[in-house]
Amino acid sequence: MKLKIAFILMWVSVFAVAQVNLSSLKVNHLVSPEGLTERKPTFSWIITSSERNTMQEAYEIQVFKGDKLIWNSGRVKSDNSLTVSYGGDSFLSATRYFWQVRVWDNHSHCTNWSTKASWLTGLFSVDEWKRAAWIEPQKQIEASPLFRKQFSVAKPIASAVLCITSHGMYEASINGNKVGKSHFTPGWTSYEKRLQYQTYDVTGMLNKGSNSIGVMLGRGWYLGRIGYKVVPKVYSADKMGALAIMMIFYLDGSKEIITSDKTWKTSTGEVVFSELYDGETVDARLHQKGWNTPVFDDSKWEAVQVKEYPFDNLVSSESEPVVTHELKSPIAVITTPKGEKVLDFGQNMSGREILSYKGIRGQVITTTHAEVLDEKGNFYTANLRSAKAQGHYICSGEPDRFEARFTFYGFRYLKVEGIDGNLNQDDFKVAVVFSDMEQTGTFNSSNKLVNQLQSNIQWGLYSNFVDIPSDCPQRDERLGWTGDAQAFFRTATFNRDVQNFFRKWLKDLAADQSPDGKVSHITPIIPGLVGKGNTFWSDASTIIPWQHYMAYGDKQILENQYPSMKKWVDYMISQSKDNLWTTGSHHGDWLFYSVNNDNLGVSAVTFKPLIQQCFFANSLDILSKSAAVLGKSEEASHYAELTTKVKAAFCNAYLTPGGYLVSATQTAFALALNFEMLPEAQRPVVAAHLADNVRQYGHITTGFVGTPFICHVLSEWGYTDLAYKLLLRKEYPGWLYPITMGATTMWERWNAMMPDHTIPSNGMNSFNHYAYGSIGDWLYRDAVGLHETSAGYKTMVIKPHPGGEFTQMNVTELTPYGLATAAWRKDKDSFSMDVTVPVNTTAAIFIPVPTINQTILLDNTKLSEIKGIQVEGFSDGYFKVKVGSGTYRFVAPEINNQQN
Repeated sequence: MKLKIAFILMWVSVFAVAQVNLSSLKVNHLVSPEGLTERKPTFSWIITSSERNTMQEAYEIQVFKGDKLIWNSGRVKSDNSLTVSYGGDSFLSATRYFWQVRVWDNHSHCTNWSTKASWLTGLFSVDEWKRAAWIEPQKQIEASPLFRKQFSVAKPIASAVLCITSHGMYEASINGNKVGKSHFTPGWTSYEKRLQYQTYDVTGMLNKGSNSIGVMLGRGWYLGRIGYKVVPKVYSADKMGALAIMMIFYLDGSKEIITSDKTWKTSTGEVVFSELYDGETVDARLHQKGWNTPVFDDSKWEAVQVKEYPFDNLVSSESEPVVTHELKSPIAVITTPKGEKVLDFGQNMSGREILSYKGIRGQVITTTHAEVLDEKGNFYTANLRSAKAQGHYICSGEPDRFEARFTFYGFRYLKVEGIDGNLNQDDFKVAVVFSDMEQTGTFNSSNKLVNQLQSNIQWGLYSNFVDIPSDCPQRDERLGWTGDAQAFFRTATFNRDVQNFFRKWLKDLAADQSPDGKVSHITPIIPGLVGKGNTFWSDASTIIPWQHYMAYGDKQILENQYPSMKKWVDYMISQSKDNLWTTGSHHGDWLFYSVNNDNLGVSAVTFKPLIQQCFFANSLDILSKSAAVLGKSEEASHYAELTTKVKAAFCNAYLTPGGYLVSATQTAFALALNFEMLPEAQRPVVAAHLADNVRQYGHITTGFVGTPFICHVLSEWGYTDLAYKLLLRKEYPGWLYPITMGATTMWERWNAMMPDHTIPSNGMNSFNHYAYGSIGDWLYRDAVGLHETSAGYKTMVIKPHPGGEFTQMNVTELTPYGLATAAWRKDKDSFSMDVTVPVNTTAAIFIPVPTINQTILLDNTKLSEIKGIQVEGFSDGYFKVKVGSGTYRFVAPEINNQQN
């Protein structure tokens, strides 16, 4: 009997080890998306298994409409788990579909069917929208208009779907309850060409009998003041308006359609003013209680005005919405030397305050937002320029809850006026808002300041990824600067899942592109605000799609963007002479290290045409590689040949025989090395010149253009010690200097605040600008050493570069195939690495050891004694091992006793 029990336990144990599980089922890389209109959506999933060296060998997918099976892929022999395309018949609009998957692995295991996941379709035809009409207030108003429609439901409902958009921003409600959790819908796009609508499953929100739908609008990006100077009217509509269709499907098979039309009524409510830059005024005395419920009497409301606008610019929303992620409480109440009452929330962020307060009827409370206090401890708003960034709240006399609806602010400090006596911290919260992107990565180290740097990088992302990748969240700008976005993109991919966020934004970049190929410096474009065709900024059109493909493994991004990429590259070719591009007006190495009255010539000025040529060659190379991925072999060869010629022209024009460049700056050296502009024999010489330059200055001198590359290049050429020197500098200029000054986000300028806390009186000074956060990419992919070697991390390398007196570093990264981890630790007498490789991938592990004779243990066993581990030997101070999926612990004991 005991033997039988032991056998059963052994069998259960073996089965548990071999268990393979499926999770993270996504359609078009989104969890349970609503509003999909692609005829051939893609499916993806993540496989987990505790058994090492596990690979997917086959999959089977089933798709259902209700309980009816409408497509079965059958057993497909493939390791593809990222981009499996639907192969069945067409879908119906406003309909929910379900799917499930099972897989077979290389250990002869077959999973159970996964739990079913789902998606909701949007409207597949523009003609479906033509049943509705755009509705507007009768006259131009400053207040936020309210719209409502009452209707009845007489029969049992199977499902109900609402599709809605607006000119301006909207909040929709049904029977008094908000529809969805998103803010700032329909989002910011190139509106004349791409106006998004959202799709919501509202089945559970309807009641039998009387129902009502309500819509409140704000000016938003469409009609509000945008940009730091006055620009002509941008979009066709001059009033806030809404467009909506609700489809109700009854259990008896019939359907009813409720649309925005002339039967709707309109009025105004408590939001009497709303602008993104200037803030919102809310008069609680004007709140029309129950205005969006069925019992409300709207007899005094006006009829709406119906207007005709084209429907062909309507597109379904395809990225995550902006949502509230957390509520923050104040950490302190401050009375400044000027006597100002200020709340400190402890973190610079994007959000809006929530004030719960019972005041005297008519009492006005004003809140003003700021990122920092000045050198005297007073409230500082000069860097907001013309943005007022104020909330005005007028009390009803009853308990009120105030929260802005159609704006957000970039701030840490909140000045409060209009409340007598001491402020009650419990009356205030801040709703932190940004796009609802899944967290994917973590970083931690033995250095507390560097850990704070990582926090600052993350909060810079959160603050500026509010539907678009903006430069800053606080002043009269908040624009989608293309250069900032491409400098930070790889760092962003590590921290959050930004693939749909950027897929949407890149479509607007292409929509805003000029017919001649020039790419705007900002997207969505504001005509008359900025120019087009600037190197580095316009190269976002090539760099981001390629890096997106490498990070996420879906070549559809290249298919979508290839025409735009080609147009930009062909424009540069058309502007070049003898393969050298020198024409045009360019920003250069924006915000490089400079000194006023520079008699000694230490300002790090990089010759702009040199920068142009580097990015010209890089975009050519990216286009060639993208063409190859897409099977465009002739174009791949053509652009590869041009890349070689452009690099040769660079050397002829800008490289001296002694390995110097016409600009002997860190940016020039870093770009030439990073983009492989130089003959191989010259590269170590130029790398040595870069190292000498870093030693000479003792600090970083690069601006936006050079900063993303300098530490990568130093590590690649054996100067990791200098990369750490730059990283760990606590004085200006350096990454840790702002942290010593109390920064909780990245700064726009290396010297946004001086050591005595004085703030340079400059019209461009943001304390929440993410571009210099690009150092995160070096921390994750070089210092810890986890990076992909093929698209989507199908193959990866883990090659740490220890240094800087760190005793440990670790990262986790949720790759498209699953969780990858890498950690290294230096103890007194040993060096260890802990690694997790996801199922369906392989990794090359590089273990830094002093000699080829170093003993290395895996799971406490000598590596040389373990079968099934591919050992590739020792080179350049690393012992290389290739592994499949699984968790591994490598230890080099007594490392400090080995001879170098």
